[in-house]
Order: sequence, then structure tokens, then C-alpha cells
Amino acid sequence: MGRVALPLARSGEPGAVWARRPSRLGKARSVDVPRQHPCITVIGIGNDFRRDDAAGRVVVTALARRGERRPLPPGTRLLVCDGEPARLLSLWQNTDLTIVVDAARAASGRPGRIRRLDGDAVLRMARRDGAGSHGLGLRAAVELAGALELLPGCLVVYTVQTADTAPGMRMSPEVRAAVRPLVRRVADEITRYALSAAP
Repeated sequence: MGRVALPLARSGEPGAVWARRPSRLGKARSVDVPRQHPCITVIGIGNDFRRDDAAGRVVVTALARRGERRPLPPGTRLLVCDGEPARLLSLWQNTDLTIVVDAARAASGRPGRIRRLDGDAVLRMARRDGAGSHGLGLRAAVELAGALELLPGCLVVYTVQTADTAPGMRMSPEVRAAVRPLVRRVADEITRYALSAAP
């Protein structure tokens, strides 16, 4: 069975948490976040041993490191996952905003290209081609969550076009170059959402 990392460490701001170590499926630890703060979750999907396929996990790790210098809004969780549908549902359940970051495979396209989807566009792309390199899991999760009314209040998907997903641990230069700007975009989106939801 695959394993998923869940929140284990806090940043300097109350409620901003991220994960570095794995935990058992379904054993997510509760986070004491006052409800005056929106519940925001960022999920990086990926495989560290398939080169560019690790993009989602790398982005979340980089976002956690950035958060050590520039704390994210209270109520923010940074998680990594293998893309299995049940795990995705358990991680985004009861969240106000969930941002999923994944690698995208396509026969054509520019490696390193960043794409953002939200609202109905997530559903359309998931039904058409699965959205990311783990699209079967993401598609199943989105469709199941919709049927069970377990979708987040707002679901955003960022994908990074891959160049090489062969076995290995070194990402292509194009995808590595996309990590920093994507981290900034995700951090900015989290901040804007938190400000707009502030009482």
C-alpha cells in the first residue's frame, strides 16, 4: 500500500503546517486551527524516483522551505501524496481551498509549462485526459468527491509539463526551472485567498 505524508511540523505562524515523514492512510492528525482562519491545503502529487514526475512533491517541499522565512497564513497545510483517490479525498475533505500540484504528461507541449485550472475546468480536464501524470487517481477523486459532495470549497489544480519521467531522481532543467515561479504563484494564491476570507 502506498503511504502519504501528513502534517507533523508547524511553522512560526499558528496553523501553518507541513509534512516531511510518512503516516498511515486515514491517520491524519488533527490540526488545532481556529475557525476564523480558512482551512487551506496544498497537495503535491508525485513520485520522487521518476524524474519530472516528482514536480508536485518538489514544489510543496520548496513551499515549506519558503514558509520558514515567510510564514504562510494560519490554517495552511502542505502535504504530499501518491495520487491515490481515497487519500486525496481524505486530505482535502472539509477544506475551504485545496491546491493540487502535479506533473502533466502530454505527447506534445513545452516542458516546464505551468497550467492553472479551477472550477468547472478541473472537472472538464479530469474527464478528458486526467489533468496530470497521476490523472486517473485525480480524475477518480474529483468525480467521486463530486458524487459524495466531498469536494473542497474551492479546488485549484496546477500542472507542470514534463520532459522525462523515466526512472531516476534528477528532474529535467526545464521542470527544475519551473519550480520557483510555481512556488511563488501558489504562495500568492494562498495569501490572496486568506485575505479575501478574513472576517
